[in-house]
Amino acid sequence: MRSRIIMSMLAGVTLAASGLLGAGPASAAQFADPPAEFGTDWHDPLTAAPPVAKPDTRSCEVTVAQAQFRDFTPYQGSYAPPGDCGDRWSKVVLRLDGNVKGRQYDRLGYLHIDGVEVFRTSTPQPSPDGIEWSVEKDVTRYSDTLRTEQPVEMLIGNVVNDTYTGIIDVKVTLTFYAAEDTAKKAEAATPDRVLTLQDGALTTPRNSERIVAEVYATGSGGGCEEYWYLTVPDPAPYSCKADNGPYREVQIKVDGQLAGIAEPFPTVWTGGWSNPFLWYVIPGPRAFDIKPIEYDLTPFAGLLNDGRPHRIDVSVVGVPEGQTGWSTPVNVLVWQDAKREHVSGALTEVKAGTLADSSTYTPGSEHRLDTAGSHRLTVAGYVDTSHGRVKTTVSRKLANTSVHRWTDGENTDGLKATWTDDETVTVDGRGPATATRTQRTYTMDGTTTLGADDRLRTVLTLGDRAAVDETRGGRRTVWSRLDDTYAGDTTYTANVPRDQRHAVGTTSERYRLYGSAGCYDRTLATAQGVLTEDRRNC
Repeated sequence: MRSRIIMSMLAGVTLAASGLLGAGPASAAQFADPPAEFGTDWHDPLTAAPPVAKPDTRSCEVTVAQAQFRDFTPYQGSYAPPGDCGDRWSKVVLRLDGNVKGRQYDRLGYLHIDGVEVFRTSTPQPSPDGIEWSVEKDVTRYSDTLRTEQPVEMLIGNVVNDTYTGIIDVKVTLTFYAAEDTAKKAEAATPDRVLTLQDGALTTPRNSERIVAEVYATGSGGGCEEYWYLTVPDPAPYSCKADNGPYREVQIKVDGQLAGIAEPFPTVWTGGWSNPFLWYVIPGPRAFDIKPIEYDLTPFAGLLNDGRPHRIDVSVVGVPEGQTGWSTPVNVLVWQDAKREHVSGALTEVKAGTLADSSTYTPGSEHRLDTAGSHRLTVAGYVDTSHGRVKTTVSRKLANTSVHRWTDGENTDGLKATWTDDETVTVDGRGPATATRTQRTYTMDGTTTLGADDRLRTVLTLGDRAAVDETRGGRRTVWSRLDDTYAGDTTYTANVPRDQRHAVGTTSERYRLYGSAGCYDRTLATAQGVLTEDRRNC
């Protein structure tokens, strides 16, 4: 590996990735002493994120998919709603249970029900002795799709041969929790319709009063867009090129008009940063439950409600022309006015700032690329509903800074980067105006070094943070703070068979979520694949 350091091991995927469950906190007496180095087995994957909260109501379970993935043939099946839990639910929870044994890359996967993408995931890398893992996700928002029989398609694209022997065995279930009087608020928050695009076009019900698009945007597929945050422009001498460097922005347009902007989350898959030992037990944030980007398109409702199809386009700014590597499936969630056949309205403002994107290359014994990008967008519109005129304004401000340093041959390769995505949605209609501000911050700080003895070491910290404040009439009513931090430091011998790698390493995750709804705080730590800490602080 004297040439470039490959920053991810995810390969061969053209795809179109709640919480990862683990055992409850163990007492100190339950923790075994870690071995001197990684062996042929390690702790099953788990994360510090909380499991999905479930109501104490009658429940029904349905199996949606059960398959073994050996290649790129999708699983095709059918779904039927439960017969004993009605057709209105307080919550619907998806659960994936998986197992794999042998040797395998990390793989990406999706689950579609009637074309609606309800789950996107990636997989852990197995031990020779085999691992099991489970992921839960709240999918209540897709209740409209789940009320009738539907076709199912699932794919975790995989390659199985004499070298990569891991067959990915999964079962996906949905658990429906029956609605009770206490669930009325949750039911009201669930969209009335869940739509997909037809040939790139969207036709909404004519009485739509709130419209939200969600985009499961992932850079993947084994090419450079899998680790887009490390790309550089010419003339910088680096193995992954992009015309302007690493700035990426996911945009959505309605009939060619810019309607939403967002920073993509810098997901690191379980082979990322050249070092799968970082992720064998604790994955990076969001790796197993890829969350969609949400765009509030309500300002465009008056335009969309004319009964005609409207073009919806999603693109990723910064991807070199003609280069693939991003998947951007779209769902559209719609809330309707039950007392109106047609909700009229108008788009009143679209104000886009100048997109700033600059990268400065500084040559030397240590090459350096400094990147800064930013963009602003405000859109506003109103709808005339049965309960009066409602005006919605969406303002979003994006920024990214990064410093990328590397040596000739990329034997040392490091990045320090921060992405911010600050969004405010203001709704002014009946009663005092409400405003929801969400400040998202993503961070990455890591270095991979290949020494003269072929010992490859990666030190990496990842952060996923969010601050949410909701006000009504200028007074804060709901608030929350999220801080999910991963840290790892692992070393192994490169360019040798697997049993000669002599890998050592420590990893940890602390997931903190607190606010007006309460507090959750859990810390995990591992050494050489053995769980050494599992502690809760709330």
